[in-house]
Amino acid sequence: MTASEARPLQAGDPAPDLTLPDTHGTPVHLADLRGEPVLLVFFPFAFSGICTGELCELRDNIEEFETAGVRLLAISTDPVFALKAWHEQEGFGFDLLSDFWPHGEAARAYGVFDAESGHALRGSFLVDADGIVRWGVVNPRGRRRDIEGYREALAEV
Repeated sequence: MTASEARPLQAGDPAPDLTLPDTHGTPVHLADLRGEPVLLVFFPFAFSGICTGELCELRDNIEEFETAGVRLLAISTDPVFALKAWHEQEGFGFDLLSDFWPHGEAARAYGVFDAESGHALRGSFLVDADGIVRWGVVNPRGRRRDIEGYREALAEV
């Protein structure tokens, strides 16, 4: 399935469960986080310019997510060791999860996997405490997500 064939999840859709390793290889299960809202931030590549800018902006504004009681999880198809190195370099205050294998399975489930290039698109989804998508945005290649969009989504929590 190519990105153009996939339909990104919309508000009201049930969020597919996922289990992905964090930067220490520890599995993180979305279903285990029920009871609290979670923001899933899919991004193409660790160490790339736009992705670094976006995730550093989230890091620098993490208190807004914490105040709203929202758990932030950033997901890419990079392997765990690359995400760990990037996490250590940038000091992110949230988990980075690897969707490396089966390659892009979580991104596919959320409709944001670009099969032609093998990476996740810039898609973000706010999942409520009951596991329902309440907000989402998917940006085309080369266009970063705006922090104001996240703030608007947090206001809905």
